[in-house]
Amino acid sequence: MREYLKYLKGDPTIWILTLLMMGFSLVTVYSFVPILVKIEGGTPFSYLFKHFIYVVLAFVAMYLVHRVNPKHISQLTKFGYYLAIGMLLFTLFFGVEVNGAGRWIRIPFVSLTFQSSDFAKLALLLYVSKLLVRKKDKLDSWKEGIFPIMLPIVVICGLIVKDNFSTAFMLFALSMILLFIGRVPFLKLATMGIAIIGLAGLVLVMHLSLPELNILPRYDTWKNRITNRATSDENNLENAQANNAKLAIHNGHFIGQGVGDGKLKEYLPEAYADFYYASFVEEFGLFFASVLVLTYLILIFRIIKFALATDDLFQSFTSLGIGIHLLSQASINMLVCTGVFPVTGQNMPFLAMGGSALIMACVSIGIIQSFAYQLHKKNKEESTTEAKAEK
Repeated sequence: MREYLKYLKGDPTIWILTLLMMGFSLVTVYSFVPILVKIEGGTPFSYLFKHFIYVVLAFVAMYLVHRVNPKHISQLTKFGYYLAIGMLLFTLFFGVEVNGAGRWIRIPFVSLTFQSSDFAKLALLLYVSKLLVRKKDKLDSWKEGIFPIMLPIVVICGLIVKDNFSTAFMLFALSMILLFIGRVPFLKLATMGIAIIGLAGLVLVMHLSLPELNILPRYDTWKNRITNRATSDENNLENAQANNAKLAIHNGHFIGQGVGDGKLKEYLPEAYADFYYASFVEEFGLFFASVLVLTYLILIFRIIKFALATDDLFQSFTSLGIGIHLLSQASINMLVCTGVFPVTGQNMPFLAMGGSALIMACVSIGIIQSFAYQLHKKNKEESTTEAKAEK
């Protein structure tokens, strides 16, 4: 292992945990796709092979990004932001619709799709981190400091919310946390939060008043998820997915049913993604579910440790944003499966089947490793300089 890690720069622990989860995802995806075979046809092996292609692409992307100099990553943030807007606009008008939501771009000549919001999330985190550094001395001014930072957040979240409310809400909340970390005054954060809530309320009123415009095409879906969650005892049919997820966790007991022996996964439409945690607990049990939680916590701890160690504000903000984002995704998936949150579309980073989410999660880790490697080189050079000075 050490021999191979010499080619992978940065934090070895992050590399090991990420690669272990990506490798393990091949086992679980193969085990969790029976429902997909029933619905869309094909064989478990065909879905495994497709996921394997995504795993390879994700690793290559992670490796290439981690070799990029951090200053070049910083320079590309604005380009990435505008590219994200272009992709979201293209998806809005020409996106492929799945389950009533047009979130995907079909890649020409191959039967693969890419969810543009996955790229937009990372692009926004990078751009906001860069703006926080650039505007750090102007954060007391609405015109020169706050508005230039808030505009990209509102634009990206506004383009995502139409077909993916949960992602837009999570991204906005994450952006607010990043602004708080970047020392934006709390009063201004509260004012912006109230303003956004007011704007959302206005859009909702317009949708209800002018239904023919269909401003929020997935409004009924959002409403049903919340109302069904609130009246779960009265809506067993509507809550079948959530109830089956809780039953799967119950069936898992302490050591699980065994790989491939889970039964409830065959009744969970997104057993390999949105309900990944429930399927995992059913087959591997609560013990390994605890190991999974610990794995994510160690990964996030290593990311936060680096973020606090570097004296580069852009790298620190970006690392914290990525770490909180990965932890939020995993936490939401677990909370949905356990019935704490209403059903929403957040999968498990590095483990669930989903090409664009996996690739962008790995690109995020590649960025972290690029920063970590630069810090390691800097510390090594300083140690060498100090040793020579002592002689």
